[in-house]
Formats: sequence, structure tokens, C-alpha cells
Amino acid sequence: MAAVKRSFDGGKKEITSTSLISPFMPMFENFRNELDEHHDRRERIIKASRDITALSKKIIFSLQRVRQLKASIPPQIAKEITLRQATINDLFLSIAPDLQGINAWRYQRQISGGVQEYMEAVSFQHYLESQRLVTLRDAQEKMPETVALTQDDYVLGLFDLVGELMRFAITSMATDGALPGGAQQLGEEGRGSSSGDGGRDILMDLRSMRSHFEAMEMGGSALGRDAGKKMEVMKTCVEKVENAVYGMIIRGRERPKGWIPDIREDDRSVELVEGY
Repeated sequence: MAAVKRSFDGGKKEITSTSLISPFMPMFENFRNELDEHHDRRERIIKASRDITALSKKIIFSLQRVRQLKASIPPQIAKEITLRQATINDLFLSIAPDLQGINAWRYQRQISGGVQEYMEAVSFQHYLESQRLVTLRDAQEKMPETVALTQDDYVLGLFDLVGELMRFAITSMATDGALPGGAQQLGEEGRGSSSGDGGRDILMDLRSMRSHFEAMEMGGSALGRDAGKKMEVMKTCVEKVENAVYGMIIRGRERPKGWIPDIREDDRSVELVEGY
């Protein structure tokens, strides 16, 4: 039974239209509208971030079909990448108005996953074409001007790049019998012999990245917390390439054609990097 308003003497109190209107109602209605806008904006950003992540992964899968460093991307693969990058650009533009001003930091965690995955794809393509890391400035140019690329997302995207370089190196050694970059190939007696002009190979680049990552002083910052989760995975990826190269050089021709370096199936540490 609904409550009844009564006067001080216990009699039923007449309810007028003016008594129903509280001076606080307009204020709380504004709060409600602001919260509704916040949740709608947040959901839009999360959905766009997930779509960007999915498309970036497809770009990476396409790039893993490339077999040469410092060469142009094959036309068919380049076409696939261009179409997906255009879709990603449209997704960024669709949420750009929601990421202006203070909202760029308010929703940074919601968009961060998609940006990091896209940076991984961008840096992987850049490395395959030039065997160099993409700079922060060049990476920002791959995104719309209205969407900022933070230094944290850029660095964390490079952490994830190590895992893709590991996969690329292992696959290349299994199919071509050589380490990408031309440093080592199998000689007649199973020993490593130079196949290039003495330039860097992918293992040298991975070791250099490991050294620079380990030298970073991140302290208790947000970057430090996220990078700490990926540091061990990054080291494991480099070690797997080292072990594969050692096996290729030492065992040499004892390995049958199509041999895949030994990576334990129960070791899921590499996959864990995708979850952070």
C-alpha cells in the first residue's frame, strides 16, 4: 500500500503540483544525463577498440606470410593490409570526438588495447620493409591527427612486436634454413656460414631490443606495471630464437627439410603477452 502524506495533526495532506517539484530534481536529472552520456561514450570506445584489435591481428597474420626482410610487401598482401588499415582509420575517426580534451585520458584505458595492437601491426610492417623500428613520430602519422598516440601505448606495442618477430624468425628458419637478415645459413658441413653482407640479422635486433627494454627505468608508473607483465614474455621470445639458432648451427644438416625448432607445446608464455 502506497504511503500517504499527512499534516502535523494526522489529517491527509493535499498534494499540490508545486509540492511534487523538488529544487534538487533538475540537478540530479543533469547527473543522470551525464552518466548516461558517459556510459554510452565508454561503450562506443570499447567496441571500436575491440574491432581495431581484431583488424590489427588480421594485418599481423597477413604479414606473417612475408618471407623476406627489407623488401616490398607482396601486392596481394599489401592490398589486404591497405583495406584493413582504411577500416581501422574509419574506426578511429568514429570515436575521435569522444577522445577530445580531458576525455582522451578519461577513456585511455578503454582505447589502449586497440592502439597497442595497431602499433604492433604498424611496427611489424615497418620492420619487414626496412629492418628498423618505427619511430614515435612515424607511428603517430599512421593514426588520425585527432587521436593521440601516447608514449606508453607506443612502447607497449613494441613489447608485443618481439613476439611477432620471434614467430617470423622461427618460421623462416623452418622453411628456408636461414635466419632472416642473412647472418647465418647452413654450410656444407652443417656450420654457420655468412650469407649476406655482414649486416644485422633478426636475432641481433631482438637482442638489442631486449637490452634496451631491460635498461628502461619505469618505476611505479602505469607503464611500469604493464611493461613488467610483458618483460618476462619478451625475454622468453628472444631466448627461443637463440635456442633455435643454436640448434640450427650445431646440428646443421642433421635436421630434415621442413624441420621446426623445438618449442614445447605446454609453454604458453608467448601467448600470454596477448592478454595484457
